[in-house]
Amino acid sequence: MREIVLDTETTGFEPTEGDRIVEIGAVELFNHMPTGRTYHQYINPQRAMPNAAFEVHGLGDDFLRDKPLFRDIAQAFMNFIGNDKLVIHNASFDMKFLNHELAAAGLPKLPANQALDTLAIARQKFPGSPASLDALCRRFGVDNSGREKHGALLDSEILAEVYLELIGGRQPDFALAPATGKAEMDARGDAEWRAQPRPTPLPPRLTEAEEQAHALFIEKLGAAAIWTKRQ
Repeated sequence: MREIVLDTETTGFEPTEGDRIVEIGAVELFNHMPTGRTYHQYINPQRAMPNAAFEVHGLGDDFLRDKPLFRDIAQAFMNFIGNDKLVIHNASFDMKFLNHELAAAGLPKLPANQALDTLAIARQKFPGSPASLDALCRRFGVDNSGREKHGALLDSEILAEVYLELIGGRQPDFALAPATGKAEMDARGDAEWRAQPRPTPLPPRLTEAEEQAHALFIEKLGAAAIWTKRQ
């Protein structure tokens, strides 16, 4: 199962009032494990950065001026996420911005049910408790010391750890997945996996004296001892 943990940074709160996405970060999970594949893109919003937004993420006009427009990176972004589940903290916020930008670029909008909202999960699991990303990091002991300002890729990486804790830790179904590539697992199915013999058998851990002592012990038990029987 492939999932994409995603975050955006913007110029404000309302795309219908002219606010735009300025950064997208995403982390790929497969069977609830990070694969190492990420997506990261800064975007020119074609407007001035409000000071309030700059204080949050530190992305200013000079830095963003030479970055590509959303329409120029839209297809590459869609290719990365595909139709897989999007894991987002406060998903309604990011989804309304993404869909506004996609519509402006002439691409289909993302369906609401493609997003999984970790904020809603946290509020359901810990009613009445703070559910911000920082609060969840404190609850689960996730290191967010590098989060001096918001950043889409860093926040996605942190959210991936928080998400795995919210659903019960890595491999929440306790399935023992083989250490193999996604394509190979898809081709043969997890259910067909079997443990293979070790290429080099482990050396015996009993000493010769211990083996002799055990043999003498069994001998004293007599012929009826279960250790002397063969299946």
